[in-house]
Amino acid sequence: MPDTHRIIILLGPTACGKTSFGVALAQRLRATILSADSRQIYRGLDIGTGKDLAEYAPPGEPPVPYKLIDILPPDAEYSLAEFLRDAANAVDEAERDGRVPLFVGGTALYLHGMIFSYRLAPGAPVPDYREYLRSLDTPSLRRLLLELDPESAVPSNEPDNRIRLIRAIELARAANDGVPPNELERPFPDSEFLVLGLYRTRTETRRRILERLDSRLDSGMIEEAARLHDAGMSWEKMEFLGLEYRYLARFLQGQLTREEMHDQLYAKICQFAKRQDSWFRKFEHDGCPIHWLKPDELDRAESLCRDFLAGRPLPDPVFRLSDCKYPVHPESEPGETGKKQSEDKKNG
Repeated sequence: MPDTHRIIILLGPTACGKTSFGVALAQRLRATILSADSRQIYRGLDIGTGKDLAEYAPPGEPPVPYKLIDILPPDAEYSLAEFLRDAANAVDEAERDGRVPLFVGGTALYLHGMIFSYRLAPGAPVPDYREYLRSLDTPSLRRLLLELDPESAVPSNEPDNRIRLIRAIELARAANDGVPPNELERPFPDSEFLVLGLYRTRTETRRRILERLDSRLDSGMIEEAARLHDAGMSWEKMEFLGLEYRYLARFLQGQLTREEMHDQLYAKICQFAKRQDSWFRKFEHDGCPIHWLKPDELDRAESLCRDFLAGRPLPDPVFRLSDCKYPVHPESEPGETGKKQSEDKKNG
């Protein structure tokens, strides 16, 4: 096992086509795909999270192995610390199998935590104490949190989010009690990273988001959410899962019409894609270069990966997302970039 791992990451906003691109790249590199998606870890959350597991076994091709998908029941809780632990273990397993570890996903916090080796504060859940907190009503949770941490913003920002309140109490209690770190608070192992980004224009991303949403609704996403609730998933948990499951839950409870659910969900997914864009800019600002690729640049992706794995020097990225006013690839829409810059100068 190498002292320093060589890890490839493929990131990008939702609906950009990371899975199909990642599978094609994994086939060329003999890689194992390691999911970096905070919701695909749950069994049963299939259509809403876009697992697309059939893509991992293209017809006539050997299947691409994957990890960190379907590892937990849908009612389980999962933290960044647990992901970093599981991701480190998955890297070791891939390397033992003689395969390249290739992370694919859009949960930017998970990826940023890996690359920058977060040292997490103590406060892993204690089962008995968590059960006690769950027994309290929501006003009591707010009061307890403010007693432990008067500066906490959770009671004002998310006053009815019991999951957030409980987790904030656990962290505040650990900080006040001087709880030492445990095995979940270890930083990610020493690694070198090649970060690839799959790029599409914002207009194209929005179009793909809408097409994918319509397709998933037609393919049983509402029925999937209803089955999850019937099997015991609370509306509260569905709210916590966010995006598709949050708005499906509201529709199933009669709080939204189908049209309202569709339109609000589409708007929220577009906003989510913009937040991902902000995260990726932060990666670059923090010193992590991202090699942005268009969907037809698989050959360039492979070349970068092979140079990286062989320890050869890499070229600078073609462009930096953080240098663009809008996420416009200079080779694909130069007019839009130039037009925007002219308008900025004109407006002072």
